[in-house]
Amino acid sequence: MTKTPHSFPPLFISHGSPMTALEPREAGRFVQQLGQALDQQFGRPRAVLALSAHSLSRAPVLLAGPRHHAVYDFGGFDPKLQTLRYDAEGAPELAQQIMTLAAQAGLPMHQLTQGGLDHGIWTPLRYIYPEADVPVLPLAFSPRQSPAEQYALGELLAPLADQGVLILGSGSLTHNLGLVFGQGRPPAIDAAEIPASAQFREWMRARAAAGDWQSLQAYRSQAPHAAEMHPTDEHLLPFFIAAGAGGRSEPALRLHASLTFGSLAMDAYAFGDSAPRLAAALQGVEERTL
Repeated sequence: MTKTPHSFPPLFISHGSPMTALEPREAGRFVQQLGQALDQQFGRPRAVLALSAHSLSRAPVLLAGPRHHAVYDFGGFDPKLQTLRYDAEGAPELAQQIMTLAAQAGLPMHQLTQGGLDHGIWTPLRYIYPEADVPVLPLAFSPRQSPAEQYALGELLAPLADQGVLILGSGSLTHNLGLVFGQGRPPAIDAAEIPASAQFREWMRARAAAGDWQSLQAYRSQAPHAAEMHPTDEHLLPFFIAAGAGGRSEPALRLHASLTFGSLAMDAYAFGDSAPRLAAALQGVEERTL
């Protein structure tokens, strides 16, 4: 299929702590610039198809409600977070389109006529589209399915990127909260990066830049310190869905790299042949804000 001028590159972002909504730091500032770059280079999407590590199910489920609200799926943080809102339209028509794609591919897919955006979705969207003026369709995925199966799900969704849909995977490039909270008192938010985190992130960057999807899908056996950086898969699985939507013929571009608490990576990636256009637009936005 020929790419249109509005073909959005699928994205993977690391959403971090819910506190990012109040304290943007480097990653929050990047996501603000990301929204500006998307607007300048691609215009507004028809909808955001959001895949978050905090919306999980036994089989893929579309939350196809007509309206959404912010879900406060966390505790122990600043009470101000409970006052933040993100009231966005849903995308029921897009849900029906995806159901048709899934049926044609023989992939089990379900939909619910309910709304709600977990913090892995509304936290970054408050920076990307702060007016909540783009419809959102969450797609819950199964954490029991392998990276290869998640990649195949992304391939199923790939045609949507050519139809003005922004496919947004939200998780974390590294995610071991035991390293953050295991000693009772977390390290400083700007603590130096531990070697295991640095080695894992660099392996992911290099394999992604090479388009080595076979090695990436086998990351648990091939990447250094994989089990330490991801005791469970769910926060990295959105990476593979977005990658599948970008296609096997293109490498991935790391758009952002930062870190909190010495081991919680906030890296972001773009996939597909529109990714270089986004990277160039981001560089322009960053230069203008310096």
